[in-house]
Amino acid sequence: MPLDSFSKPDLVVATEVAEAAIYKLKEKHGELIFHQSGGCCEGSTPMCFLSNEFYVDKTDILLGEIGGCKFYMNKEQYAYWRHTQLVIDVEEGYGGSFSLETQHGLRFITKSLLLN
Repeated sequence: MPLDSFSKPDLVVATEVAEAAIYKLKEKHGELIFHQSGGCCEGSTPMCFLSNEFYVDKTDILLGEIGGCKFYMNKEQYAYWRHTQLVIDVEEGYGGSFSLETQHGLRFITKSLLLN
């Protein structure tokens, strides 16, 4: 197989359970956006917001989409994570964050896979 026929893996993906939670949140709240938290107050968690409630600026890069929602990360943080694929999952519980899913008794979590 020619080398150029290999495609680069998505930088961010979601599990089936996370995708289902995203679709339920979209049905209830409308268009959403995700941003990977940088590890300050909330740790390194994916944050889910209404799309008009989060300001994306020139320091953020678009990693891809999950559940039809854009997923961003700060450029400086990406420099550390660039060799990984983010796998977004969800579990029951409260993460103590401003993320939209917490009001539904859920929290999104980030797992990562090392890319070659």
